[in-house]
Amino acid sequence: MNLNYIVKKSDESIKQILKNEFNMSDRFILKLKNQKSIFLNDISVSINTKIIENDVLKIVENFEEDSSNILSNPNISLNILFEDEFLLIVDKPAGIPVHPSILHYEDSLSNGVKYYFEKIGLKKKIRPVNRLDKDTSGIVIFAKNEYIQECLIKQMKLGTFKKTYIAVLDGILEKASGTINAPIARKDNSIIEREVRDDGEVAISHFEVLQRLKNITVVLFTLETGRTHQLRVHSKYIGHPIIGDSLYGKSSDLISRQALHATKVEFIHPISKEKLVINSACPDDIKRVLL
Repeated sequence: MNLNYIVKKSDESIKQILKNEFNMSDRFILKLKNQKSIFLNDISVSINTKIIENDVLKIVENFEEDSSNILSNPNISLNILFEDEFLLIVDKPAGIPVHPSILHYEDSLSNGVKYYFEKIGLKKKIRPVNRLDKDTSGIVIFAKNEYIQECLIKQMKLGTFKKTYIAVLDGILEKASGTINAPIARKDNSIIEREVRDDGEVAISHFEVLQRLKNITVVLFTLETGRTHQLRVHSKYIGHPIIGDSLYGKSSDLISRQALHATKVEFIHPISKEKLVINSACPDDIKRVLL
């Protein structure tokens, strides 16, 4: 990855440009410095090199990274929705976790991405930008380097990164649209389960009813925050848990997992600065619920 910048003012410093123009963290700037990845007029320079107007500053991020903590698995197929030099965006099926764990050491989505990176000759760490529960389907974004990951995480904090989900709720939700503003915390004595609690972290979900069927409501959720299990907890909180969610509601004969799908993401591409909108079609098991 190469980033170029033409110096506009002689009183700027290289560090100021990297922080203000490229939104780089001090940590990443230090890594560029140590890797000698900063060039001025095609000459490798230090972070303290003086610059003048019309100098060309170039950042060359091509250093290799160790990803040996994740095993490569060629049997994890990837449904790629978008890819360029900076991003890999895939459509995750239900039943597969994003990250390896003790129970899923070799069969997570990240294991498949590791194999794919090896196949294309990319020697980088595996960096999922967003996360989905194992039984939630839909869009997962992987950054192909640390800088891109930093940029997208900052967009999430600023609220310019939008995530939209389709959910099928138990019962009939009367309101056509609304906002659920209810803080979420880890449930006492539980590693996994969360609950709405006054001392929890701020959690805000917006919803719009798409369809009301017999005893179920199809909802479009947009996340303003991204807490663990946020939509599952908020759906339970309003008295309409997601169908098939055995942790926050009950299992269902209609579907074998929670009927929740990450259907759209919108963000500004960190390099092109253009708005990127990625969509994922509703999967067949959720479609069958709506028949």
